[in-house]
Amino acid sequence: MAENLNYEVSGSKCPNETAANCTTHGRQYNWTTAMAGSASTTLNPSKVQGICPTGWHLPSSAEWTTLQNYVGTLAGTRLKAKSGWNNSGNGTDNFGFAAMPSGYIEYGTFNDVGRDFGSRGAWWTATQYNASYAYNRSMASDGTSIYTLGTESYDYSMTKNNMLSVRCVKD
Repeated sequence: MAENLNYEVSGSKCPNETAANCTTHGRQYNWTTAMAGSASTTLNPSKVQGICPTGWHLPSSAEWTTLQNYVGTLAGTRLKAKSGWNNSGNGTDNFGFAAMPSGYIEYGTFNDVGRDFGSRGAWWTATQYNASYAYNRSMASDGTSIYTLGTESYDYSMTKNNMLSVRCVKD
């Protein structure tokens, strides 16, 4: 999971609708595209390839939790890139994860608005919450944690139509 996926498929977009951002931030995908037709349960899907290349898979929510537990306290700071985050929110990148603040695209708003570019990174998991929502992980420039559904009042599961970044895990 050393960088955001930058695989162009129909419906994927560059963060902030700027082609140069695909190079540094990867592309953004809705959950259905990220899953590439794979099924998920609300349990612990494991090794769902999704849009990831052969030999890689879209991490489940449980796999993200394993990463968070391994990194420990201040996981958000320790996994964020050393530059690129707004408001002095850069991280220390202790593990080579280099999380970038790509924001997300909120589907269904006027022109499918890009939100929080420079201030938040958000990544899909292979774990759905229900038919309309899926779990994600996010980091914010003003935070030191990795946010998960239910741990912060402003961070909920995203509608599957929103567009977030994707990280892949080697099988």
